[in-house]
Amino acid sequence: QVQLVESGGGLVQAGGSLRLSCAASGRTLSNYVMAWFRQAPGKEREFVAGISRSGSSTGYGDSVKGRFTISRDNAKTTVYLQMSSLKPEDTAVYYCAADRSTLNWGVNYRYSSRYDYWGQGTQVTVSS
Repeated sequence: QVQLVESGGGLVQAGGSLRLSCAASGRTLSNYVMAWFRQAPGKEREFVAGISRSGSSTGYGDSVKGRFTISRDNAKTTVYLQMSSLKPEDTAVYYCAADRSTLNWGVNYRYSSRYDYWGQGTQVTVSS
């Protein structure tokens, strides 16, 4: 069992930056494909970013491409989401997710159904 805990959310003005962290307890994350999703009130959960087990491959949702960067430190069992040029429409609860399967990283990594473990979420609010 992997327990994921997100941190780093908060209130920021439009144009500002935040860095979210996702820490795992109990085991290393090096064997897991990791991702960030977000959910705004009244909307479906949306893929934000994903990263392969080694960290060598990443993918982003169209709405955040060029503004957000996902990274991982397997030694520290932590995954990060650096968010820059934030917009009010980025306001949401951000969730970290881990996939325990052995699927190739590129297979359906944008779909929430691939992921087995989820954190409790951290709120990000961007004011205009």
